[in-house]
Amino acid sequence: MEILKSNKLANVFYDIRGPVLDAAKRMEEEGHRILKLNIGNPKPFGLDAPEEIIQDVIYNLPDSEGYCDSKGLFSARKAIMQYTQQKNIQNVGIEDIIIGNGVSELIVMCMQGLLNNGDEVLVPAPDYPLWTGGVSLGGGKAVHYLCDEQSDWYPDMDDIRSKVTDRTRAMVIINPNNPTGAVYPDEVLKEMLEIARENDLIVFSDEIYDKILFDGVTHTSTASLADDLLIITFNGLSKNYRLAGFRSGWMIISGAKHKARDYIQGLEMLATMRLCANVPSMHAIQTALGGYQSIFDLVNGDGRIVQQRDIAYEMLNDIPGVSCVKPKGALYCFPKVDTKKFNIRNDERMVLDLLEQQKILLVHGTAFNWPDPDHFRVVFLPRPEDLTAAMQRMKQFFEGYHQL
Repeated sequence: MEILKSNKLANVFYDIRGPVLDAAKRMEEEGHRILKLNIGNPKPFGLDAPEEIIQDVIYNLPDSEGYCDSKGLFSARKAIMQYTQQKNIQNVGIEDIIIGNGVSELIVMCMQGLLNNGDEVLVPAPDYPLWTGGVSLGGGKAVHYLCDEQSDWYPDMDDIRSKVTDRTRAMVIINPNNPTGAVYPDEVLKEMLEIARENDLIVFSDEIYDKILFDGVTHTSTASLADDLLIITFNGLSKNYRLAGFRSGWMIISGAKHKARDYIQGLEMLATMRLCANVPSMHAIQTALGGYQSIFDLVNGDGRIVQQRDIAYEMLNDIPGVSCVKPKGALYCFPKVDTKKFNIRNDERMVLDLLEQQKILLVHGTAFNWPDPDHFRVVFLPRPEDLTAAMQRMKQFFEGYHQL
């Protein structure tokens, strides 16, 4: 008798590490060298974490062998609390902060603690697919509101309003956005908050890229704009501090906490059930948040990441049949392809063909819950010379591509 997976996994997909990656692994086993532009993992591309952070973790390892408080080390949560003050998030105390094994764990925890079967959550399209997966695992239904490529990928407010029902419990905001690179101005965030206010929704604000900003753009924390709504803000060490492998993230509960005592107790119970997050990596948080912010050297002026953003953006737009909105933040481009020109009906097939022909690994747009097979995501983390070569190979691929 075949053992089947849970029905809760029926709508859970994570194609950033899915069938296309499986094909890439097979090719590597055959001796091919694959350039992986599928995941925002800074370290393999030589973007190292600050040495000061690593040394502090090493220094504290002898004191990291036991469990800590289920919400996290006091010193780490104190540093996060002080960071909320810098971001103008009001009335956040130590007990309002929970540290997890990356934001990924905390997203799933929040959905499990909130949703009953059939409850709905508004999630952007395109999205970071863990949000959709987390909603499904929690027994809920992700309802995707569209972001408008013609308006710098800002959310379509009319589409959001049209998708609110009596089952809607929450709205997810990803800002800066993965995969589009959009950074939302205050007026966009305020309108989204007004929709949440009108419909008594919780707001989940994913701000993991809040320091990876280009062209003088600034980031506003959603929670700084409203204290009458329950807002849970997510952040961590993976991107700004190039510490993806440390799996250290946090969530900040703010706003109308008095309306959510039962839900917050549920989150605290779930935090207790997994005892605590990784203790050694928590020793990185205080140093990371309080020290010199080296990410600014990488994203400003002629910094390496901004150079790579410009290379990817310019060279993608130079490919006939491909267009791309300029990212204002994060580590990704989300270009559009002319499906008629290339006869594209299946975008996963398109990125598999690119992998087979040019040994470049990408993620197709429908993996981010985009409704049409006309986009793909590019990670612009490789060094400028490697990224330039990759874009040239991509151009060569599209010059002769016609999907069969």
